[in-house]
Amino acid sequence: MSPEDFDRLVDDAMDIIPPRFRRRLRNVVFVVEAEPREPGLLGLYEGRPQTERSVAEPYSTPDRITIYQGPHERAARNRDDLRRLVGETIWHEVAHYFGLNEREVLLAEGRRRRQLRRLREL
Repeated sequence: MSPEDFDRLVDDAMDIIPPRFRRRLRNVVFVVEAEPREPGLLGLYEGRPQTERSVAEPYSTPDRITIYQGPHERAARNRDDLRRLVGETIWHEVAHYFGLNEREVLLAEGRRRRQLRRLREL
């Protein structure tokens, strides 16, 4: 997939973020890169989580969420699976932005998957 097509896929996958959280995303940029510096990463949050910030802090440089194209393409079985993987990565990294640690993110992902399964069964 071309980098431009992957960028569009990432833009489309941003819909995974519920509106109540999307409205609270401030001073964060989403970046797409071909490959991570560390093997095995699909995405990376770099910054100071919202739970550690104060309203009295001066302006700071934006936090950064990077989505890596190569690992996603290698892990995906097809385009629909690629879209799902990118969405899950975005959700995961945004959860870090809001202050969840890795354990909390994994627990929240499990709850989210169970809810989605229940919705599909209806």
